[in-house]
Amino acid sequence: MLVLITYDVNTETKEGKARLRKVAKQCLNYGVRVQNSVFECVMDSAKSREVKQKLSEIIDKDKDSLRFYYIGDKYRTKIEHIGAKDTIKVEEPLIF
Repeated sequence: MLVLITYDVNTETKEGKARLRKVAKQCLNYGVRVQNSVFECVMDSAKSREVKQKLSEIIDKDKDSLRFYYIGDKYRTKIEHIGAKDTIKVEEPLIF
């Protein structure tokens, strides 16, 4: 299923900036960055629980927030992209 992960990390302090880097780095392990704080991740429910747990341990729940949008398996018809950055098919291998 496609899971959209979004986050807002308070970066007013040095610790906040460090949390932001950790959250982004962790999200890169699971999906593709489509905007600054937005990742598209194709994963099963076990991976989804895993990333949610890891990110929950990083953020400061009093200052930061995470959102998980469960788009499902038939997401191709639910996403429309306009503008810069070509759309990446997140379920296909990337060749560099």
